[in-house]
Amino acid sequence: MRTLTSLTPTPNAKSPVSLRAVVERITRDEVVHVARLARLDLADDEIDQFTQQLGAILEHAADVEALEVADVEPTSHPLPLRNVVRADEVSESLERDEVMACAPDVQDGQFRVPPVLGERT
Repeated sequence: MRTLTSLTPTPNAKSPVSLRAVVERITRDEVVHVARLARLDLADDEIDQFTQQLGAILEHAADVEALEVADVEPTSHPLPLRNVVRADEVSESLERDEVMACAPDVQDGQFRVPPVLGERT
């Protein structure tokens, strides 16, 4: 088994389009287009900053894509962990009437809350 530190970048045959090629093609106009789709109003200096940052992120993704990981065992966490949640124990709960008496607004035995997202009551 190989470890992550022993991995070296190698061409990845799985990907039809190399991320490296995508990184080199990220333009300011594409960042403006994505910002418009996301309804973001960006200043010129922010567009330049985000173009550079997006390029760096995609370059890192290309580096990760280039790693040969066929011999690396999948893991969910770099350290061996186990579930440390306490066991469930049955205990007394509050009486419904007692809880409802503390609520600011009750209707038909349920908590009444303000409408959400324009819902009508």
